[in-house]
Formats: sequence, C-alpha cells, structure tokens
Amino acid sequence: MAEQIHFRIRRQDGPDSPPYWEDFLMPDEGGHNVVSALMYLRQHPINAQGQRVSPVAWESNCMEEVCGACAMLINGVPRQACAALTEELEQPIRLEPLSKFPVIRDLVVDRSRMFEALKQVKAWIPIDGTWDIHRHAPLISPGVQSLRYLFSRCMACGCCMEACPQFHPDSRFIGPAPLGQILLHNLHPTGSYFKEERLHAIMGPGGIADCGNAQNCVKVCPKDIPLTEAIGELGRQTTAQWLRDLFWR
Repeated sequence: MAEQIHFRIRRQDGPDSPPYWEDFLMPDEGGHNVVSALMYLRQHPINAQGQRVSPVAWESNCMEEVCGACAMLINGVPRQACAALTEELEQPIRLEPLSKFPVIRDLVVDRSRMFEALKQVKAWIPIDGTWDIHRHAPLISPGVQSLRYLFSRCMACGCCMEACPQFHPDSRFIGPAPLGQILLHNLHPTGSYFKEERLHAIMGPGGIADCGNAQNCVKVCPKDIPLTEAIGELGRQTTAQWLRDLFWR
C-alpha cells in the first residue's frame, strides 16, 4: 500500500476564471473513496508544495451512489466519486469537473441544462385529473414494472451526458438521460396521458434524430440503465407519432 495518495485536481476559482491544476498529497490510511479523500483535503487544505490554499469545492450527498451529485471525471472517466476507491485508481488520481456543463467552482458544475430538458419532456407523472388515483392505483404488468424499474434508477448524475459526443455546449441535443426518462413515463398508465406531448418534444431540433448512436452512454452509466434500448424504442414511437400526425390530423 502506498504511504500517500497523490491527487491532481483541475481547479477553477469561478465561472469566468481560468482553470489550473493543483497537486495534493494525503496519508493513505486505507478504505478511502474519492469523496472521503476530498473531505480530508477540505480539513487539511495544504497543496503538495506545502502551501495553504482554499479548500477544493465539490458536491456530494448520499455517499451511496444514489443521488448522483458527486459525478466528476476521475482519471478521465465520468463516474461517481463516492463509488471510486482510491486504492483501485492509478496515481496521481486526476479529478476534473464534468466538461459538458458550465463550471461553477472547482469540481462543481451547473447541470441546469439537463434539468431543463427533463421539464421540456414532462418527466413526471401527473396526479391531477378526472381519474381517482388515491383509491385505485393503475395496474401495471410485471413485465412493464421490471422495464420501468431499470429506468427509474436514473440519478440525473450527468455521466451519460458527459460521454455523449452529440451533447456539448454548441449542440441542441437534449441528451440520453432525458430520453430514458421519456420512456419511463410513457410506460406508466397515468403518465401515458402526456405521451404525445413528450414525443412531440423530441421530434424537432435537438431531439431523438440528433442521437448519433455512439452508445457511450450505456458504457458509463453507474446504474447500467439500457439507454440505447430506450432511444431505439423512442425512435419507433416518434415514427408512429409522425404517421399519426400525417394521416389523422
């Protein structure tokens, strides 16, 4: 076991500040993940040159790979910092913010674009209407339940967006995460009431046609969500919707 853990962190003091690299060393006591190591560095903000610096900013919450807040680039790979064990990583361990989102400070990024896309596609189940949802829950077959469960595990961490070559600041593509959520909610008996609106939301610029089928999203998803299956199914659904719009309106 190495006596020290060597971190090389890409830092940025603010949204408009130039990025720079800073090295840190910390004792290797075993059992660290990247988040717990960052906690140590926050308590001991001394860089490798022995200078006291401002603590590194990052996000985390659950420490159980559930919230998605601690997503970052670790040795060039988008992943959850809470699930990355330092003893399994090549040193120096390079930490960078996700590159597809604006940097707020250090490893903290603004993922508003992804959240706005979820609003655009109405990624929720409506609870207001003429049906009585409080006493009579809609029935869902076991097969559909199993399929929906796969997509319900999405943490909106942004790893799939980071790996997608079609999603970047100069593109309009909404990205794989919102597309997976469209299928999740279209498969729900109550959520399907907005199915047509969701499909129309991805039939124009920035929608399903902008996916280049690189399939990077499924390779980096921490929850193994079958995003390419969702994209394929949505391609069929949008085609059927286009035909309905053409012949029945």
